[in-house]
Amino acid sequence: MRRIAILAATSAALLMAPALGPPAVSSSAWALDLNPLSAIKSAVEAAVEDRSADDIATDARIKTEITVEVLDKMAKEVISISADVYEQDVMLTGAVDKSEVKAKVQKLAAAVEGVKNIFNEIMIINPVDKKKGAVEGFVDDTVIESKINALLLDGSGVSVTNFRWRSVQGRVFLFGRALSAAERNKAVGIVEGIKNVVSVTNRVKVKPKS
Repeated sequence: MRRIAILAATSAALLMAPALGPPAVSSSAWALDLNPLSAIKSAVEAAVEDRSADDIATDARIKTEITVEVLDKMAKEVISISADVYEQDVMLTGAVDKSEVKAKVQKLAAAVEGVKNIFNEIMIINPVDKKKGAVEGFVDDTVIESKINALLLDGSGVSVTNFRWRSVQGRVFLFGRALSAAERNKAVGIVEGIKNVVSVTNRVKVKPKS
């Protein structure tokens, strides 16, 4: 039944996707999140997650405010940045070319009301590889993230809607919540087995249902 609900929500999200468009705050907003599936994934998560509506809404607000803060103050300084939020914990991923820029992104995110913890996984890359990495990383990482979505969805014993993931040049960052250590380990194992995955950083917390 869970798979049917997820597939139904995915279909609804796909129908809505063309109307979503870029965020109103800035025409450069998409530069913060290069994966075109993200909006669809977020819609699916909201439809089927086993969390309160208030908790999901709080996470959405935090993510929006982080996006606005980074866009307004750092649009010309970042290569690509993503912010994932789960139960008010924030995982930052992407690429910048200076350590001080990475620190500034974290400072801006931490200043947003309601943020509990921040995992700053932003990579620092050589400016010479900036354009090459942005283009090649987009293609490869989008494929990897799509495979993660499909394999976790099919993985028995893994509640895909509680997980978040980002791939940056083949380095995958897992985030979210597992109901048991076994579920978390299974998810990590699935991701590690995907072609072109260089490494997996596990930021998934174990928290059984209350």
